[in-house]
Amino acid sequence: MAAKCEISGKGVMTGHKISITRSHVSRRAKRTWKPNLKKVRVMDENGSVKTMKICVKELRSLKRSKQYSRVI
Repeated sequence: MAAKCEISGKGVMTGHKISITRSHVSRRAKRTWKPNLKKVRVMDENGSVKTMKICVKELRSLKRSKQYSRVI
């Protein structure tokens, strides 16, 4: 399964890693940044339990909005 948040859709980002020396040459190497995902069990409206991959930022917002009772 892909490294993607099932709520926000946040996924892998790509870019360049720039060398520490930062000389006029500006050597760049390709790299990826992965989202901080956790496997969480969530209860549906029907009462069935489902496992989801959620990024930690979305998990914090669920806790803040008092919808965390759905997350087991």
